[in-house]
Parts: sequence; structure tokens; C-alpha cells
Amino acid sequence: MPALEALIETKLQQLSVPLGVRLPSGKRLGPPAAPVTLAFDHMSGLAQLAAGRLGRLGDEIVAGRARVEGSMRDLMQVVAALTPAEGQAIRPSLWQRLKNRVHSALHHSRERDAEQIRSHYDVSNEFYALWLDPLRVYSCAYFRDPQMSLAQAQEAKLDLICRKLDLRPGERFVDIGAGWGGLLMHAARHYGVDATGITLSRNQFEHVSRLIEAEGLGERVRIRLCDYRDLQPEQPFDKLASVGMFEHVGRANMLTYCETLRRLLKPGGMALNHGITAAGLDDAMVGGGLGDFIEKHIFPGGELIHVSHAIRTLSQAGLEMVDTENLRPHYARTLWCWSDALESQLPQAEQTLARSMPPSRAAEILRAYRLYLAGCAMAFERGWVALHQILLINPDPARGSEDMPGAHSGYPFRRDYIYR
Repeated sequence: MPALEALIETKLQQLSVPLGVRLPSGKRLGPPAAPVTLAFDHMSGLAQLAAGRLGRLGDEIVAGRARVEGSMRDLMQVVAALTPAEGQAIRPSLWQRLKNRVHSALHHSRERDAEQIRSHYDVSNEFYALWLDPLRVYSCAYFRDPQMSLAQAQEAKLDLICRKLDLRPGERFVDIGAGWGGLLMHAARHYGVDATGITLSRNQFEHVSRLIEAEGLGERVRIRLCDYRDLQPEQPFDKLASVGMFEHVGRANMLTYCETLRRLLKPGGMALNHGITAAGLDDAMVGGGLGDFIEKHIFPGGELIHVSHAIRTLSQAGLEMVDTENLRPHYARTLWCWSDALESQLPQAEQTLARSMPPSRAAEILRAYRLYLAGCAMAFERGWVALHQILLINPDPARGSEDMPGAHSGYPFRRDYIYR
């Protein structure tokens, strides 16, 4: 104990931001006025802090063996200071990359993917409704105007996607991973498309089904409970969007996913892939076990790849990238909005979760989500991860226009159509 205590004291003195630590004995270490204190009930958490194993320290907090006294925003300043190499992505060894590939292959069967998606999205519709916008759009917003509220920015994001795809009335549109139906319904209401959405979440499927029925859109909007690999439309779609989906696919299945996008898209059609990307090349990730924490508690089976890897694989599948936009700081702001909203109603959030699970499990999930939302906000803010919208075409050599005969699609190769 004395040696561990001395190690903790040295670590606190070297930190660039103040942190207090309360030992199981009640003794307090660190600056008296530190805005954040970590209170430990067990020695196991102290050992993780001393070793810089931040993911395992998060495990201790989720389990209730350590407590955070202070705000999530202040805590994330501490986490950033504790993160190895100041958050620079660490490239894994060849052996570790091979191990990651095998892990990916084993964890992304149809059955495992369905189980993993439902473990996250089927926690509780009411829980998500507490801190998401009214449309329950669970992806990066687009703050077109800095003064926008989260709800306004999410509608702006939905509209940005529809405009990038140049959706037209009567076109057949598919939303891969439709969530709670925000994009699906927006495209149908405002752009007049014939819309199909798919999800693996039963809660989301039932919620979107009710929306479609309530708005009387059953003739041209539908939601299906199925895996993306099993979608077999009667004819390919004119336009396709995949939002917040390819993070769940896994490296081992990435080519299959990209080939599926092309199969679902008619020649000359357009697709938009909106997803989180890694900042590091070659499977490099931020150290400290932060990714392990996310996989264990939030997104089992989640895997990030660099945008260059994504574009390469999409190209291998026969799709052509025509535009790419990085919305990383927009996602930082989105996540802080979610985090602040959850922090403002913690008792209600725990009560909501406890209606569908044992109280002890509800408390664990709430602690995990508090760390996840604030931690991801900090990671996007610091550039440790990114968010890219990749606009693609399925080239058709016969398609073009008088002024752009080599377009191979309806894409005008000018951005003004998106923003006017």
C-alpha cells in the first residue's frame, strides 16, 4: 500500500491538470481544490490508475468500485492528461493486427451482429429519448448555423444527406441501419421518395413501424428487421444512405459490406456512407485501453478503420468516391449536447432504465453511458477519431450529361447543388 500510494502521489504531481484521489481508507491525495476527485472503495482501481490502464479504470467506475466526484467535462480533461502519448494513435504489431483480424471474423456472423446491435440499441427507447433530439437521431448532427439547437442541427444533417444524394420524388431510396427512422421519414416527407429502411434492433423496428402507420405512409415507406447482407430487393435502389452503420461491420466483413452497397445500388445510382473513422492508419488506436472500454460496455463488435481504408475498400467493391467531408468537430459538439442532456437528468435516467432491468444493472449502464458520451465528445474534440461522409456512385458508362459526358451518374461534379 505505501508503495502504491507513493506512485499515485507522483502521478498526480506530474499531471498537467489537477486531480484528487480518495483512498479506500478515506485519506485524500492531490490538490485540495481539484475540480475532480476519484474515490476508490477497492485497491484494484488504484492499481489501474497507477498503471495508466484507463479502460480498466472505467470498468471500476462502471462496477461502482470507484466514483467520480465532479463534472464529466472536468473529468475528461483529466482523462486526456492521463492518456498515453497524448492521444496519438499507436500502431499495433503485425501479430496484433493478425489477432484483430481473427477477432473481427469471429465476432461478425449474422447471429453475433444481431446480438451485438440489440445489446446496445434495445437498452430502452425511453432512455435514449431522454438525451437525444425529438427525432431520436443517434448520429453526428450538422451545425450549419453556429446558433442552432441540437434538434435544428439534426434536421440540418438529415437534409444535408438528402441534398447530397439529390433525392427526387418517386426515387427508390434505402436507409441501411435506419435507427429510429429520422432519415427515413425525413426523406419520405420532404423529398417524396419511396423509402425502405432496415435495422437489427427490435425496439427501433417497432418504433419506426408505429411512425409509418401514424403518418399514413405505408404505401411508400417500410421498415424491415433484417441484416444488410440479407436484403434482396426486387430491383436495385436509385439512392442509398448508410448512417452510423459501418462502424459495426468489422474489418473482416468490410469488403462484403461495400460489395453489398454496390449490389443494392442501380448503375448510375448514388450512395452516402456516414460513419466514424479512426485517426490512425493500419488499425492504430489511442492507447490506455479506451477502445476496449467502448467495445466491452457500449458497442460490442464495434471496429473503426481509417477513411483511406474505407475509400480503398469501397473502390475495390466497384464504387467511385465523388466527394468526402469530415464532420469531426460537429460530432464533438453533438456528443457534448447528449452528455449535458443526460447529466441534467441522472435520477430520471436511472429510473427509466430500472423499469426494464434490475436496479443494479440500470446503475451500471448509466455509469457506462456517462463515461462513453463524455469520453467520445473529448476524443472527437481532440482529433483522436473522426467522422466522414463519403459520397459514392455506382458508375454507369452510359450515363452523363451534355456538359459532363463522363459523369457516369447523375452526380453533377459540382458542389453548388448541395448547398444552394
